[in-house]
Amino acid sequence: MPHGRNRNPSPIPEVTWDTGMKEMNETWKGAVACLGVAVFFVMTIGIIYWQVVDQPNKNWILRGAFSGLVWERRTHSLVLQTLTEDKTYVEIDVGNVGGNQDVEVPFVRNMCWLNKTEFCYTWDSVAEVKISLEVDEETATECYSMSWTPVHCHVELKDCFSMSNMSWYGGASVRGQSWPINDEDAAMQPFRVSDPRLNPSGFGSALERYFLGSSGVAVLVSPDIPLQLSLESRQQFCLQSLPSMERIPLQYTVCVASNVKSAHQEATRQLSQHSRELPSMKTLWLPFWNFLANEDSGPKVERELRTFSNRLRRHQLGEGVISLSEHSTTLLSDMDHDYLNSRKRGMSKRQTRDLSLVKLLNISVTLSPFLSVQTTQFQSSLTDGTESYWLSLPSGPQGHLSPLLSQWRGRFCVKLNLTNPDAVSWFLDRVASLQVHLGMEFILLEGGEGNLLEEQALQPLHALSGDQYVGRLADLAARMGESAIMTAGTRSSHKPVFVRMTPLQSDWSPMGLKGIIPSLLHHTLLGYNFLIPDAVGGTLSGDMVTDEELFIRWLEIAAFLPVISFHTPPWFHGEDLVLNLTRAYVALHQDFVVPLIEKYAEEWRVAGHPVYRPMWWLSPDDPATFTVDDQFLIGDEVLVAPVVERGAVRRDVYLPDGGFQWQDRRSAEVFDGGTLLEDYPVALGEAAIFLRKS
Repeated sequence: MPHGRNRNPSPIPEVTWDTGMKEMNETWKGAVACLGVAVFFVMTIGIIYWQVVDQPNKNWILRGAFSGLVWERRTHSLVLQTLTEDKTYVEIDVGNVGGNQDVEVPFVRNMCWLNKTEFCYTWDSVAEVKISLEVDEETATECYSMSWTPVHCHVELKDCFSMSNMSWYGGASVRGQSWPINDEDAAMQPFRVSDPRLNPSGFGSALERYFLGSSGVAVLVSPDIPLQLSLESRQQFCLQSLPSMERIPLQYTVCVASNVKSAHQEATRQLSQHSRELPSMKTLWLPFWNFLANEDSGPKVERELRTFSNRLRRHQLGEGVISLSEHSTTLLSDMDHDYLNSRKRGMSKRQTRDLSLVKLLNISVTLSPFLSVQTTQFQSSLTDGTESYWLSLPSGPQGHLSPLLSQWRGRFCVKLNLTNPDAVSWFLDRVASLQVHLGMEFILLEGGEGNLLEEQALQPLHALSGDQYVGRLADLAARMGESAIMTAGTRSSHKPVFVRMTPLQSDWSPMGLKGIIPSLLHHTLLGYNFLIPDAVGGTLSGDMVTDEELFIRWLEIAAFLPVISFHTPPWFHGEDLVLNLTRAYVALHQDFVVPLIEKYAEEWRVAGHPVYRPMWWLSPDDPATFTVDDQFLIGDEVLVAPVVERGAVRRDVYLPDGGFQWQDRRSAEVFDGGTLLEDYPVALGEAAIFLRKS
């Protein structure tokens, strides 16, 4: 039927058409399957290749406006760099939480993914980490606060900061101080001040939990947690927590800025929790003379003082401070005590000894928080209920206090308990009594270094853990007046107290003359600008300096420091050259240097800028300034370049650039900034001094 033909117009039977379609579908499916297998195989090979060969070794953890933190999975390190990856600020090795150094640690997933300024993660059975980013647009700095907390007790956390391709400054002072600290070596040890005479390999004098890198990075470690530090020369320095049942964390902040100066200024801003106070500027004007008499009675000390004072006047060196040792101070104090008691008994003045001569002199006495167990004061404290004046521990079932014994200057002693207000008042009364009877104006406080409880493996009082004893002693020193001197400083640079620099050897080595300028720059970077440097010629051995050239070159440096001090009297080297140079440099110090220090001291008080500055302060982007360790600046206007090599009468001088020129103070010759003056003449008795010109 036509109707039937219209329904199936194709000449190919319908059944034949269906069979053909099925055959084509099966063929296509087979081709697709083969293609899929091939693609899967290629993708698998690609993924394996990407993972093994071509996968990026780093993953971004946090990103700021110009910097970012990267996880390097192969080296187990955190890298802080610019977003453009053209500059690395610092590399931090955290391998001890990453696991086996031979095994790659994959990218760690952020558990704080809702917050773009935080990163959180937990390494199994080791530590929890939290990193927070804070951006300060006003100062153009970015800070990453890092907190590592052990998952279990007795876990040691250790982060190491690479010294490769950058210079580091700050931290702790050491014997043979270097600038920068890249060449220093120190075994892992508690990060606290110690006495360099008792612990030559320890840290001493000036210590802060602050490190500065030339790339423009600053590391500020939390002040309230126990910490250990090691220095591995030219490789890295490491921060390590203490294993404890309390799961002590490792916490620090890393800030980055445009250059090293900007990073330091940001660190100073963060560290400045207190207003800064100036000590007595009168101290700067007077040279200090160490009184070396080793007498066994007060009258003999007084007689030697008279002789020494007369000799200073005879050599026209009379204006100065005579520094008494603790031994001489005790003898004079005891003699004055006898005098007062005899007056009370009604004895005539002829039968007693008057100390009017001592009162007429400018003297500096030396005290310490130690008291000999053989003294009447200590024996009385055991019976009158004042044994709590000394560091003690409960003893026996009744809980009686048992004072801790230690050694100080060859005697068995107890140490003042600075957490006891009554003990502090007793010490201040003692100082006031000395002030009345000896008339001294300057007081040197020795013996605050170390931690007596921790050194004897005893559980320290929380108020005296770590270096808190030094801080409390600085509080005590500040209460004694504006002319107090400490032998150590930590977290106390804002207080009106002078700090005495570490004693040096009487030689030309980094332990001696060459260590002066690195130590100066280290102290002032940490905020300790008001210094009593080691005496001309060095005092570590206690002997007189016989090397006349060493004495003169040392004098040339000391004249530009805050205070000139002497251990070897200049007349020891004869009556001509050394004496004349001493008088000339004392006058130069008073007329030229002290007014400069006073000017920049006010700048330090207001803004925290150091009085004595490294070369990079004026040229922070110039790598040539990062390692200059034998020159220094006073403020922004005077460059001092003394000779520190035996027999040298010439030296290289680098003049930092900053769009200004430098004029030789002696010859008036002018040079452009950024110039290296090779073999510049500096005769014996002279120092190269340059004045900045606009």
